Amino acid sequence: MRWLILAIVAGSTFASKLTPPVLPLIVRNPYLSTWLGDARKPPWHEWPMFWTGERIGFSIMAAVPGSDKVYPLLGRPQDSLSLDTHAEYNVSFPEYLGARFDASTTNLTYSIPAPQSLSKSTKPVELTLSFLSPITPTSTLRQSIPASYMTVHVKGSFNLNLYVDLNGQWVSGNRGSQIVWELAHEQLGKSDKGLKTWQIRRETELLLSEERDQAEWGTLHFTGPSDLRHEAGTSGVVRPRFARTGTLQNEIDDNYRGIMEDEPIFAFSKSFQLNSSSSSTPATDNVMFSFALIQNPMAQYASARGLTFMRPLWASWFSSIKDLLDFHYLDYDTAASLATNYSAQLAIDAYRSGSHDYVDIVALTARQVMGATVFSGTPDDPILFMKEISSNGNFQTIDVIFPSFPFFLYTNPRWLAYLLEPLIEHMLSGQYPNKYAMHDLGYHFPNATGHADGRDEYMPVEECGNILIMGLALVNSLIYDTSAAAGSIWSNLGSSDFDPNPATSAFSLKNLETRDGIFGLDDSWGGSTKGAKQAKKWVTKSYRLWKQWTSYLIEFSLRPHFQLSTDDFAGPLQLQTNLALKGILGIKAMSQISETIDNEEDAKYYKNISETYVSKWEEYGISLDGSHAKLAYDWYGSWTTLYNLYADTLLCFHLEGTSTATPSPNKRNDQQKPLTPSNSNHHHHHQTTKPGFVPHNVYKIQSTWYDAVRQTYGLPLDSRHLYTKSDWEFFAAAVTSKSVRSDILNSVAKWVNETTTDRPFTDLYETEGTGGWPGAHFMARPVTGGHFAFLTLDKACGGKAMDGLAFLDEDEDEEKEKVDEIENVEL
Repeated sequence: MRWLILAIVAGSTFASKLTPPVLPLIVRNPYLSTWLGDARKPPWHEWPMFWTGERIGFSIMAAVPGSDKVYPLLGRPQDSLSLDTHAEYNVSFPEYLGARFDASTTNLTYSIPAPQSLSKSTKPVELTLSFLSPITPTSTLRQSIPASYMTVHVKGSFNLNLYVDLNGQWVSGNRGSQIVWELAHEQLGKSDKGLKTWQIRRETELLLSEERDQAEWGTLHFTGPSDLRHEAGTSGVVRPRFARTGTLQNEIDDNYRGIMEDEPIFAFSKSFQLNSSSSSTPATDNVMFSFALIQNPMAQYASARGLTFMRPLWASWFSSIKDLLDFHYLDYDTAASLATNYSAQLAIDAYRSGSHDYVDIVALTARQVMGATVFSGTPDDPILFMKEISSNGNFQTIDVIFPSFPFFLYTNPRWLAYLLEPLIEHMLSGQYPNKYAMHDLGYHFPNATGHADGRDEYMPVEECGNILIMGLALVNSLIYDTSAAAGSIWSNLGSSDFDPNPATSAFSLKNLETRDGIFGLDDSWGGSTKGAKQAKKWVTKSYRLWKQWTSYLIEFSLRPHFQLSTDDFAGPLQLQTNLALKGILGIKAMSQISETIDNEEDAKYYKNISETYVSKWEEYGISLDGSHAKLAYDWYGSWTTLYNLYADTLLCFHLEGTSTATPSPNKRNDQQKPLTPSNSNHHHHHQTTKPGFVPHNVYKIQSTWYDAVRQTYGLPLDSRHLYTKSDWEFFAAAVTSKSVRSDILNSVAKWVNETTTDRPFTDLYETEGTGGWPGAHFMARPVTGGHFAFLTLDKACGGKAMDGLAFLDEDEDEEKEKVDEIENVEL
């Protein structure tokens, strides 16, 4: 394992350029979510925190044998040491060398000086805390495991003692909760190696309940190798004793009590023997820990068979918790290798798509998106549940899945299918009474009890448009002929076998594969003939729902009545230009979804209506001077970020009528004429001879407008306020000229470095002042998956989506040529 740890510490984490206020440490799901707050300061400045900002007990120290020095590394263990009136040690602080991060890993590195008893030429020990929450797009099995790793890597020539502890705040949001604990020992097979695991839980678990957004049920498993020393006891006793002695007592305080009642902590220590008189080369060593939060059941869900306690997906592959934890601990090399592959490819693609800053932004985003999810169901019918973190805790909110979906299309589209599946199953079963798509599956995670009364948050056009756009995006992701044309670089790996059984999921995991000696890998996602068959199987099962949602949009999307859009914090509004566009794009998407099952009659019908609607939309929604889109049809002088235009490009509608256009993977009658539009002579009237579905001129004027209204920290959402949404900024910037895209990206990067927000990456912030909160405190939300908008677009339409936007740069290129000519003449 050592070679891989060295690779991760030394190479896989690209040099991070940005300095965000918060960094992910152990981020796996909504309840196993530990972050480094105040990340611009040394890690011992504050305790780590849960995503809400609630500080939790997690401390790490190092001590140098033969000296009186003890060095806090993470958290504030020094607070306990200051209470020791008989201290025989000095609290010192190492040199903090900074943080580096990629999509799966955060490394914190320190330099610990040699004791004065050694030669002045003795170099410091370099110590790295490497936190790995692996994102493994080729292995849903591994992604489903609710556990993360921390490896401590040391390099130097003098000995060092390490101490790690955590407290009961990991298993309850109530500091008064009574907790119980034990230490489990086990051997690994027939070897002499084994594991030690602290197991901590509430004494009385409150099933499927939260307090302050933390789970009140489940057991935390904190694991290390069996040669570690251990101790459970009061924080004010255990930490000072380690500082004095450099070790732990292998004792367990079994006086179970409240989390902060003589605060019980659960600690491990290790002695690194680095001093060797026989070698002048610094020695290296490491120790690896794992953190797992085991919950079974993990949610309840109003499925087709009724309200059901849902098991975690991993339980289908592992017969016991012990088997799961053993596999996870011993699988480090493989999990880290798969995660490193993802992080490295992401960095390459992000740099090509944007800049070094964009590499950091998407790296910060990845764990945050997956940290809002938990896998459930069975291999025959996998499900991915999502919590609407921080904004209101809703379960499986469609307009939270929608902004996140670029991440899933880039990383593993099947996970997007697993997100949509519980919504489709629930509505298909008849448990939701409205004709439009539901807002969410339940008022608060982890209880997906549905809305049998139909009184969920009212966003009918929003949610219908969202799910139809995502539905076609999924279908498109399945259809490709070559690996280069795949929407995700990992999609074409694995078997191309297709299961025609209509009773099984189109995207089951029942045939996991072993490739290159690695067990538990997914089969291919679509491709060749398999993709078309999968798409047809998936759409056929729920086709009546897709038609139902589209019928709603036909009636209500062109002139939306007084209602909310996804930006509900801004309040309801009638005749929203951006919302209407989403609905019209949803109708257009349905024309191609219909083609998936060879329903040409429906395809023509929806295509006809969508083309007529988009003509009227342009007439209603563009300002009188033709310079920008209005916030609402009847709000003259207003403007909006037209982020829903992104779907026009992602779904390849912008290629229609251009030389870049490619035939639909399904049969398409491109000669179908639209319904005869109005005879209005309005100068914005849509002409079917113009290229694209949404006229290219709309792209041009919006790109120019964004450049004019951009502020210090980015592009405001609309003319009402100076706040913005980072997900929509990336949606909007993805379909602008190269220079405007670059300027918006640079503004967001500047905000990351300077914002005064102090929670995991917020998607709602002020574009002026300190870049702080605008009132609502959004944090750690999965909607930041929208930051992947550039990446997803680069691979869309068989890799031709961006070629179809070349017209946005034509004017700039011509202007640059003119400037160059003038400069040459002057010379």
